[in-house]
Amino acid sequence: MEQRVSLITLGVDDPIRAAAFYEALGWAQVETEDGITVYQLLGQVIGLYPKDKLAEDLGIGLSEMAGAPSMTLGYNVREKHEVAEICAQVPDAGGRVLKEPFDIFWGGHSAFISDPDGHVWEVSHNPFAPPRADGSFHWNG
Repeated sequence: MEQRVSLITLGVDDPIRAAAFYEALGWAQVETEDGITVYQLLGQVIGLYPKDKLAEDLGIGLSEMAGAPSMTLGYNVREKHEVAEICAQVPDAGGRVLKEPFDIFWGGHSAFISDPDGHVWEVSHNPFAPPRADGSFHWNG
C-alpha cells in the first residue's frame, strides 16, 4: 500500500448545507452525482456524502454511527485484485476487515477496513479514475 490518501469522504446530515459551507469558504464543486458532492484538492478529493448512505455502504445501521466520526479515508488502487491483496494484509497488521471486497453497481470494486483505532478506510478500484503514476487521484480521471 503506497503512503497516500486518494479520497476523504465526510458523512453529512444535510448535503446542501454542507456544500454551502465549503462554497462560502471559496471551494468550487467538481461534480454532484449520486448524492456525493466532490471537491478536487491537490492530488486528492473530498466528497460530501449523506450520512445514511455512508452507513449503508459500511453495512451498519445509522444508529451505530451515532457518536462516531462520520468519515472514511479512501485509498484507490490501480487494479481490482489489489483490493483483496490489501484486505489480506489487514488482520496481521492489527486491523479489521469490516466489509469484504464487493463489486459496486457503477463498475467499481471496494472493501472497508479499519486500523487498530477504528479509523475506517475504503480500499477501492475505480476503473474510470485510477490513481495517476505519481499516486495522485483526480475525480473522473
